[in-house]
Amino acid sequence: MNFLKSTLAGSMVFAALAGSAMAAEDTIKVGVLHSLSGTMAISETTLKDTMLMLIDQQNAKGGLLGKQLEAVVVDPASDWPLFAEKARELLTVHDVDVIFGNWTSVSRKSVLPVIEELNGLLFYPVQYEGEESSKNVFYTGAAPNQQAIPATDYFLEELGVEKFALLGTDYVYPRTTNNILESYLKQKGIADADIFVNYTPFGHSDWSKIVADVVALGADGKKVGVISTINGDANIGFYKELAAAGISADDIPVVAFSVGEEELAGLDTSNLVGHLAAWNYFQSAESDVNAEFVKTWKATMGEERVTNDPMEAHYIGFNMWVNAATEAGGTEVDAVRAKMYGQEFPNLTGGTAVMLPNHHLAKPVLIGEIQADGQFDIISQTTEVPGDAWTDFLPESVVLMSDWKDLGCGMYNTETETCVQTLSNY
Repeated sequence: MNFLKSTLAGSMVFAALAGSAMAAEDTIKVGVLHSLSGTMAISETTLKDTMLMLIDQQNAKGGLLGKQLEAVVVDPASDWPLFAEKARELLTVHDVDVIFGNWTSVSRKSVLPVIEELNGLLFYPVQYEGEESSKNVFYTGAAPNQQAIPATDYFLEELGVEKFALLGTDYVYPRTTNNILESYLKQKGIADADIFVNYTPFGHSDWSKIVADVVALGADGKKVGVISTINGDANIGFYKELAAAGISADDIPVVAFSVGEEELAGLDTSNLVGHLAAWNYFQSAESDVNAEFVKTWKATMGEERVTNDPMEAHYIGFNMWVNAATEAGGTEVDAVRAKMYGQEFPNLTGGTAVMLPNHHLAKPVLIGEIQADGQFDIISQTTEVPGDAWTDFLPESVVLMSDWKDLGCGMYNTETETCVQTLSNY
């Protein structure tokens, strides 16, 4: 009798485990690697919510390849080394087919060795500094030529800015971007003395001296503009200090690369009206597809929730991945990658996003002006600009190109006609 009970119990356990394994095999797992706590949660939590909405929508359409999609959400907690651990966990423990995630470049750099070692696939949705092209990453946010350079041109050509304060958070994205912008400004005839560069830690809160230094930059009467690569919740203190100092956008305009609708949602924007942001999408974009996207988002997440640029990047990247996997007949990384080149999908501003052989998108560049309601009035918009992995404004990069489709190389030297290297440990 005891033997029979034991055998039956063992059979039931085996059946339960087998059923669980079969259930796991019946889903396609999508890793979501975004900070839900720490300094970057202000920006990244919305991207987690975006992915859950997109996955639910796809499942409602019947899923992918006859299977339902399953979101596997982890929290790297704004801890850069933890991003690598969580990426490894997603790929080896949860066996995800693809990862959508990261915000800061330092977190992406942390993840790169892991996904290249394990041949994972990452869709990275945020504007970044360029100077990178990984075989295992599709960069759906802006490269510098799709955000930083056009914004600087707007300051020079439209606002007549003569002196530049480059304010950034102290990590790789602001430092590399500002290195590019310093070189670009000098090529445009801006003197060294007219460029002020400052970096602050993540979560920095005391902005009084830095704002005073920016004001002092214009003591000679020349027009000063701030180019901001400040990330995360440090933006709250920065904009509050500007307002406290009585500085308006007419006095010293700020163009931000990491401030969108989500960041403004937590601020009193009445004193920020007129300041600018450069992105590839704003919620205020007038198109039928955007109206539908915003409507669905608010119906799903709440009327008070706003949309922003990195959300659109996930929207484009996710749908391209779905289409590529469908064409490949599976989710195997190499097969999906091959089908990603040339993928097209409608963006939310009324145009079409195209995936290039360098793993970057062709995207329009938009300049938005902050309104009192926390939205942006789009005051400048280009046609689609192809993303450039390697800048034309640094001598070591101007000779480099990326072409994973035909050359199989993300760091190809056009002068020597050789592939410098394929792994992204630059």
